[in-house]
Amino acid sequence: MNKYKAIVLDLDGTLTNDAKEITPKTHDTLMQAQQAGLRIVLASGRPTYGISALADELEIGRYGGFVLAFNGGRIIEWGENPRIIADTILDASLVSPLYAAAKEAGCEILTYQGEGIAATSTRNKYVLHEAFINKMPVKLYDDFVGQVEHPINKCLIVGDPQRLIPLEQQLAARYAGRLSVYRSAAFFLECVPPGIDKAASLQLLIERLGLSREELMAVGDGYNDLSMIRFAGLGVAMANAAREVQDAAEYITYSNQEDGVAHVVEKFFLRPLSKQ
Repeated sequence: MNKYKAIVLDLDGTLTNDAKEITPKTHDTLMQAQQAGLRIVLASGRPTYGISALADELEIGRYGGFVLAFNGGRIIEWGENPRIIADTILDASLVSPLYAAAKEAGCEILTYQGEGIAATSTRNKYVLHEAFINKMPVKLYDDFVGQVEHPINKCLIVGDPQRLIPLEQQLAARYAGRLSVYRSAAFFLECVPPGIDKAASLQLLIERLGLSREELMAVGDGYNDLSMIRFAGLGVAMANAAREVQDAAEYITYSNQEDGVAHVVEKFFLRPLSKQ
């Protein structure tokens, strides 16, 4: 019997290639693994809507899969009628100071409203990149603080990396205990409720499923994947991951352009099964 019961996958730069698509090889490998009993958990900073198409493409609802949206702020049991089993909301009083800090740093800020993105710019290249990733339309909120409808799970501040690095440090110090702040990409600064990260949500999930950390594989490439890579029994970094992420991993697989996820599943799940 294979020791691994579930695999946790980041999406951008991990499960999907640079075109934000699951390649045929990775798709077929994951389908084979699910049919052999491996449970898939998709864990991303994306909102639920931005994950749903990939979850349905892999049919994870058929095989007991889960989605961790908003970096784990929302845990969803996937299926024909997805069921939210945990939802952590951002303190509404923080939106105004986050907006002010973003604008002062020369950055833009956005959040998610229904099936769309609410942003302070519809032309900024980083806002448009987030829209491309999630396949969601962008709506301009001239009065961002006044227009945002609560509750929301997170805000995302976007901008040039040299602006976001000091802003990350500033916000982390100013709102310690009230806000978690970290970059999911060099140009994306996640602003989420305190204590929210992928590992914390995985702890809740494995308790619910009766699994242990040792039975998890986790694969990622970004700074927001560090916690789950360290948490899982087998933490895997992509070849395209940042050096700090690779240093934290037990195994480094191929890049997202070279079916790195398929390689991990074959090496650590399907091949051991075939030898039994």
